Amino acid sequence: MGSGRGSSGSSLSLKTSNKLKRKQLYVQQKKNTGKARHEERHRRRREEAKDPELRKQRLEQNQPTSIDKKRIWDDVDDDTLGAVVDVAQLKRRRLEEAEAAAAAEADGAVDGAVEKDDDVDSMLGSDEEREGEDDDEERMEKQRQRAQRQPSIAPSTVSTNLDLTPDALAAQFKYLFSDEPPAMPKILVTTGLNGTIHKEAQDIASVLPNGGHLLKPLGHDSVLTLRLATYIPRSAHRYGHKYSVREIAKFAKNRGYTALLVVHEDLKRPSQLSVCHLNGEDAPPGPTLTYTIRNYQPGKAILGHGNPTNHYPELLLNGFKTPLGLLAAKSMNTLFPPKPELAGRQVLTLHNQRDYIFFRRHRYIFREARATEKNVQGADGKEMDGVKGIRAGLQEIGPRMTLKLRRVDKGIGRAGSEGDDALKWEWKAKMEKKRTRFNL
Repeated sequence: MGSGRGSSGSSLSLKTSNKLKRKQLYVQQKKNTGKARHEERHRRRREEAKDPELRKQRLEQNQPTSIDKKRIWDDVDDDTLGAVVDVAQLKRRRLEEAEAAAAAEADGAVDGAVEKDDDVDSMLGSDEEREGEDDDEERMEKQRQRAQRQPSIAPSTVSTNLDLTPDALAAQFKYLFSDEPPAMPKILVTTGLNGTIHKEAQDIASVLPNGGHLLKPLGHDSVLTLRLATYIPRSAHRYGHKYSVREIAKFAKNRGYTALLVVHEDLKRPSQLSVCHLNGEDAPPGPTLTYTIRNYQPGKAILGHGNPTNHYPELLLNGFKTPLGLLAAKSMNTLFPPKPELAGRQVLTLHNQRDYIFFRRHRYIFREARATEKNVQGADGKEMDGVKGIRAGLQEIGPRMTLKLRRVDKGIGRAGSEGDDALKWEWKAKMEKKRTRFNL
């Protein structure tokens, strides 16, 4: 059996008519390619051992290009709801412009003062002015020391800073972004009309804590604490009264509830979640944020899941950068107590990535690192100081789901909002024509 139209080079295995010969050539070609790659890797390792700067340069250049890194922003000086701008960068740019203007104004004032004081003797200066300047310097130094914070051992690059909320957004939702300390959340959860997903709605209610619910069983001295969100199913009886969401919201607000959650279903699975903020007694209800639910999984369906405990969880809000993202983050933040109970070691994560909010709940534990495990490394590839020999173990509790913001209404949903600005924001299909443009 001849080799046919064989030829030398990398394409020899593709031009050989003999099947067995073609297989042998292909295997030999793979071996040669792997050998060359292996030799190149060892050569690079020897060179980087002599000069560590080469490895640093290689790691800096070897950064994968993802859609998140290609994200584009609107080149506008606008921080209103719906503007796709990075609030942190916008505020930093405004501060730099204000500092530059203040420095230019101060230089002009100093030049004018020098021209006026040329004819005045320095010994005739007022002692009171000097004392005032010293007091200002001491005050500025105290403020500077107070503003200094110890850097975190493992700083997060995706955590959301709610202090960057624009003034226009805070004025538009003044009851949600109030300067007063937040009240202890008290949440009511219900389903849509004739709902059948009672178990799923109860699982969602078990994530949300309530405060101030104390019940004392009859004939016992112990006090039973009920600190989970209240779940009330909507009647499915044919003769039952079909209460609307506005009637339920009025009922809940009269009884001191701060938020109302409505879980809708499709094919007996959770498909939509509406979060309506009821605010205080004198404040009108709103806003209402409507999300779609995807990939819902109860805790029992997760492999190796854990069981929740009656503790207030820690809340992590990651990746919310735009004004709309800060509104969604603040809305979720008000559903949980401001002081978590660290003894429970439970953490709830809301991670925004490409406008999808990943909802996860875990329990963590700190343990000693095994001999086969490496120490924690930072973004620069170096081991972090202070966490050597320590590992964090995670156990997911559930439920698990993915949320996507679809609509922001002024009042209680679309039907309960009135006025020209009743619809604050709504998702539309044209918003996803550019794959690198995101709203949150």
